[in-house]
Amino acid sequence: MLVCTKCGRKFEEKFLLRCECGGTLFVKRNYDSFLPDPRFFDIRRYQSYLPVDAGFLPKIPPIITPVVEIDGIRFKLDYLHPTGSFKDRGTFVTIAKLKEEGIDEVVLDSSGNAALSLAFYSMISGIKAHIFLSYDAKPGKISALMNLNAKVHFVEGDRMKVHDSAVEFSKATGIPYVTHWLNPYFIEGTKTIAFEIYEEIGVPEEIFIPTGSGTALLGVWKGFKELMEMGEIDRFPKLIAVQAEGFESLCPRSPRINKLADGIAIPNPPRREDMRRALEETGGYCISVDEDDTLAAHHWLKTRGLLVEETSATALAGYWKAKEEGIATGNSLILLTGVKR
Repeated sequence: MLVCTKCGRKFEEKFLLRCECGGTLFVKRNYDSFLPDPRFFDIRRYQSYLPVDAGFLPKIPPIITPVVEIDGIRFKLDYLHPTGSFKDRGTFVTIAKLKEEGIDEVVLDSSGNAALSLAFYSMISGIKAHIFLSYDAKPGKISALMNLNAKVHFVEGDRMKVHDSAVEFSKATGIPYVTHWLNPYFIEGTKTIAFEIYEEIGVPEEIFIPTGSGTALLGVWKGFKELMEMGEIDRFPKLIAVQAEGFESLCPRSPRINKLADGIAIPNPPRREDMRRALEETGGYCISVDEDDTLAAHHWLKTRGLLVEETSATALAGYWKAKEEGIATGNSLILLTGVKR
């Protein structure tokens, strides 16, 4: 079932973005034990914990991404997916739900990675995707998107203007809007990050996560929460929301602007209260980073063979900053979320 975080109302598991009261939704199911499917070494390993019929899952699944240690720092390489970002996890489950309900045309706004993911999985699943994108999106992402048969609608303005334009188009045409910002099924896909981390290294002390709309942060939180409810673990990792200066929604807003981290340049995410709850429940916190820190972290990662985008590099920059402030431990994990294009 779907449960509203504001009024507690319950809904059947259909494709729905918000409760009538305006509250956000999460899928709620009760699982007795954690028993991954040993036949698979990709996201289907956890298909028993995904709220979709396995028969509708796309044919190209996101992989199980590795955890590596470099210079004493552990990284989860969650950019090694079909379209180069963790978004493939959420899209994979979303597409299955859309197929279940017979939906064959959708609308999405994105800074790039979510658009690429939806365009790819829509293309191989027979769904027409309308993608709303800023003219300021990175050229590499635009070029990649043009090769995936999506109908691209360019918008003049910032990330929030792109969002507003997509919503207006959806209302005018009646084509379902499938934003990952609100979509509860998207989070069902990203929660598998937590399952993998647990199987790979147990429960780290803390996890540094680039955070804009919160779909990675909330997925990791929900995954570990379900492991707790199953009795598989007895504590949460602290979740650290790393944000870009000038676009903070959880940290105090900085007057400076970090233009490098376009993937998390979302100052007013609709799940802000859900993210605050995740930080509170896990004993985590928010930290924001500037352009210089992001650039330094990106260079460090590149010279060690981790070819991620600048948004991903914010997680390492946040870890460095937390170490300097004496609030990070040695048992940390850095989540790298998107590839450099």
